[in-house]
Amino acid sequence: MNNPLRVFLIDDEALALRRLARMLEATHRVQIVGSTTDPEAALAALSHESLDALFLDIEMPGLSGFEFLAKLPVQPFVIFTTAYDHYALRAFAVNSIDYLLKPIEAEQLDRALTKLERLRAGGQPPQMRAVIEQLAAALQVPPAAYPTRIASRLGDRIQFIELPRVSHFVAKDKLTYAVTGEKQFVVDAAIAELEQKLDPARFIRIHRATLVNLDFIAEVHTAFAGGMTVRLKDARRTELAVARDRVRALKQRLAF
Repeated sequence: MNNPLRVFLIDDEALALRRLARMLEATHRVQIVGSTTDPEAALAALSHESLDALFLDIEMPGLSGFEFLAKLPVQPFVIFTTAYDHYALRAFAVNSIDYLLKPIEAEQLDRALTKLERLRAGGQPPQMRAVIEQLAAALQVPPAAYPTRIASRLGDRIQFIELPRVSHFVAKDKLTYAVTGEKQFVVDAAIAELEQKLDPARFIRIHRATLVNLDFIAEVHTAFAGGMTVRLKDARRTELAVARDRVRALKQRLAF
């Protein structure tokens, strides 16, 4: 391979980092000079590494991808990797910055590498400092306040259930239940309402009748005709069906 792209990988999810490394190695077009799940460690490593491009996650604890770039003294070519398409990511392409949505597909990756090779041949990366600082500042806006518990009414008594205890919500027999390790609680909301109301970083809808807590997913199994099931970490090892039209979104959230 002649003059491969020298790249560095940063993603706070170790599984996603390993998958990206395998995909890049399979292209035979790059040399991975380093990778880490810790953006602070990456700042130190990049101070003495010469590279062509950076593959960088956006949402990371402690230091976002935008904040990380704002701290770099030299601006490299950047390909953002993210499971979230709610940023103005398409604007980056105009400024010669690309992005890949997780789970990353081989075709997307090849497109990005071709673009990087073309840009490297053209010279230095564009001056993106103002754009990066603006996006970093935008991330400082407090996120929407999501509830931390939910009410369950039984007669004239109302009980509050802490949401981290809820493994999933399920609709059956015209009622919606919040399921915990101890019991099921009737809640006064439809699954569609809960999907809009609860923190999307924790709960994802996998079926028209099911909303699952991502923290409780222990295993994922492929099923017939493109379907999928998830097995939970609860004592019953509950299995839940994933509708075919929800599979892609779940894969993105779990980064596989």
